[in-house]
Amino acid sequence: LATLLRGVVDAMEPLAREQQVIIESQLPDTPVVIAGDRDELVQVFQNLVENACKYGRSGGRVVVELEPGSDGEGPRATVRDFGPGIAAEHLPRLTERFYRADEPGSSTRGTGLGLAIVKHILNRHRARLAIESQPGAGASFSVEFAADTLAPKRNDVKKV
Repeated sequence: LATLLRGVVDAMEPLAREQQVIIESQLPDTPVVIAGDRDELVQVFQNLVENACKYGRSGGRVVVELEPGSDGEGPRATVRDFGPGIAAEHLPRLTERFYRADEPGSSTRGTGLGLAIVKHILNRHRARLAIESQPGAGASFSVEFAADTLAPKRNDVKKV
């Protein structure tokens, strides 16, 4: 996941520059390996980082963080922006198809499909999307993987 997230951050740099946003990453040096489809997970994180750059651009920065997980908990990857935030009444519906929480006067518009696709992909990976936000305090989108999605370490695999 750390390598995948580094690649996503690199790929999203041109958009970030265009939106006048700095992307910071806080990723572990040690590998965090899970069982999953790489291309689908890239799509998830590109969507989350793109949304953070576009909708949170007034905050000027986006932070991408990965916690490896421990004590029966799986890895957690978070994309946080420091923009205007999202009103509480929108949070439960953000992953519905075609739902948009567009604020009056906002020039940024979407189709309302991105987070629905993210949720669908994460369900296939036995992961969940946790969203936290308050108006004026930015938004945080966390992908929480189940502990049993962690791939076994090579020395844990027994030959048969």
